Amino acid sequence: MSDAALKVLQDRLAQNNCLLLDGALATELENRGFDLADPLWSARVLLEAPQAIYRLHLDYLLAGADIITTSSYQASFAGFARKGLDQQQATGLMQRSVELALQAKDVFLAGRKGWGMPPLVAASVGPYGAMLADGSEYRGDYGLSVAQLMDFHRPRLAVLAASGADLLACETIPCPQEAEALARLLQQEFPATPAWISFSCRDAEHVWQGERLADCMAMLDAVPQVVALGVNCTDPLLLEALLAQAASVTSKPLLAYPNSGEHWDAHQRCWRGRASVEGFVALAQRWRAAGARLIGGCCRTGPAHIAALRTCLTVHVR
Repeated sequence: MSDAALKVLQDRLAQNNCLLLDGALATELENRGFDLADPLWSARVLLEAPQAIYRLHLDYLLAGADIITTSSYQASFAGFARKGLDQQQATGLMQRSVELALQAKDVFLAGRKGWGMPPLVAASVGPYGAMLADGSEYRGDYGLSVAQLMDFHRPRLAVLAASGADLLACETIPCPQEAEALARLLQQEFPATPAWISFSCRDAEHVWQGERLADCMAMLDAVPQVVALGVNCTDPLLLEALLAQAASVTSKPLLAYPNSGEHWDAHQRCWRGRASVEGFVALAQRWRAAGARLIGGCCRTGPAHIAALRTCLTVHVR
């Protein structure tokens, strides 16, 4: 990763109405028949069926995604250690998550000579709570200091920063302490690595731990390695108000990639409610009007959502 990757993103945003992210990885793999009832979640498929991840990356590119995100969200040294994998094996799997996305990108471009905008690959960095696999990423309140969170994220960032991905996607962050830890690492130890930081929110004003989203983003506005800020894994009905707050405190490009609109029932361990591609796209048009420049989906969204967003939101030539 380098300043060149940052310039590519900036140039594309300067030229285009918006850029499309992909949709969900884990829940879409479940739709395709994979059992993810495991603390490793989508990283389990990285171990057992990596070609399914490659195929999903390619499907998102075919649907119109400009940026695809790797399957490393749940991948951590601590999580893999619980599965009996040593540091070398864990490092290899994290690198493999990026290789699968790069492979899909290469195959996508192979028959498209002169393609004006090659896709970007964002290496997913999930929060500390994702490693715990107990829903902590939707609570925060880890009881850890910023220094301790830096110690947790440091080795994974080192692997992913050197993996060949274009940037990092630090996502589903529930608290300002974790965002600060990531920002400090980027500034102090990975200064050539661009990243976005995206928060998960419990209502139209606050991140899951309870702080105001605007305050969390204002803290990051001056960090040059943070190339975009936004919200993901959140009720899509909250995004318009959250983006308005974000736009009031930062000039960085804004991300919006919420869940489909269905709600996870933690007691019954199932998704409830109804959501449609058409309803999601209608809301996305409002997120774009509120300032979002990078738009996609999180849990329970899939290639059909991205294809519909491509039709309704973007005006650039690929």
